[in-house]
Amino acid sequence: MENDWKSRLGVVYSTNPDFQYQTETQEEADTLPPQKQRLIVGIDRRNRGGKQVTLVSGFVGKADDLKELGRALKTKLGVGGTAKDGEITIQGDFRDKVVSILQAMGYAAKRGN
Repeated sequence: MENDWKSRLGVVYSTNPDFQYQTETQEEADTLPPQKQRLIVGIDRRNRGGKQVTLVSGFVGKADDLKELGRALKTKLGVGGTAKDGEITIQGDFRDKVVSILQAMGYAAKRGN
């Protein structure tokens, strides 16, 4: 990580020999309990080669907790997908099943488009 020059683009050279470049780190928000999460389950067809995917958006919390929720959904549905950038993407149109699974887990989920 010491030689990550892309994060230092635009930094002016320092003549101080003891200068240490420090990057700003974003802290992740604490994960809300399932009852306070407001999840929207929708479908997306854009930029996916004509395939349909189910999107679960609105998750507030840490990336690890998002991945765990995504893993649980993918396991219960028996399909593939990914969890990143605050969204869970599940291959196929499983909006109704995802909403029922999330509500059974205690999340406040509703069906979007």
